[in-house]
Amino acid sequence: MAVDTLKPTLADKDAVLAGLPDHPALKAVLAWNPQALIDAKLDRGELTLTIAPEEICAAVAAVQAAGYNAFDDMTAVDWFPSSPRFQLSYHLSSHSFKERIRLRTLVDEANPAVESITSLWPAANYYEREVFDLFGIRFENHPNLRRIMMPDEWEGHPLRKDYPVEGYR
Repeated sequence: MAVDTLKPTLADKDAVLAGLPDHPALKAVLAWNPQALIDAKLDRGELTLTIAPEEICAAVAAVQAAGYNAFDDMTAVDWFPSSPRFQLSYHLSSHSFKERIRLRTLVDEANPAVESITSLWPAANYYEREVFDLFGIRFENHPNLRRIMMPDEWEGHPLRKDYPVEGYR
């Protein structure tokens, strides 16, 4: 697969800030709370903004107000044994800008919790429940945070890297 040489790669926050001063999502986050933006990257034409975990819900609201009108999905990654251990990635689209962005946040194993975005996008309900069920990350103020894939009595979170292959016995 050939690398697209027409789209630049901006590998860190400073490069993104310098290279995309008029990007609507970046402008929205900076206008709302510049300290919440921890890192940024543009790779293959897709912008990823890393947001402080305690600010993720407000950051989603800021980019939503800036014109990102569609919640596509969200997922998690377990980077065990790294710390912070978990990464949450929210994919948002704008029909008017014809682009997709990723907001990500890193969550520590000691307190794996962030604010739910279901008040902004009700469609996030099932994605957050899936992440809770399979990774054990809590979503504060979620309207119905309970298992969605595993039985209620299931012990543990099967997509964690330290989960036993055959489950707990």
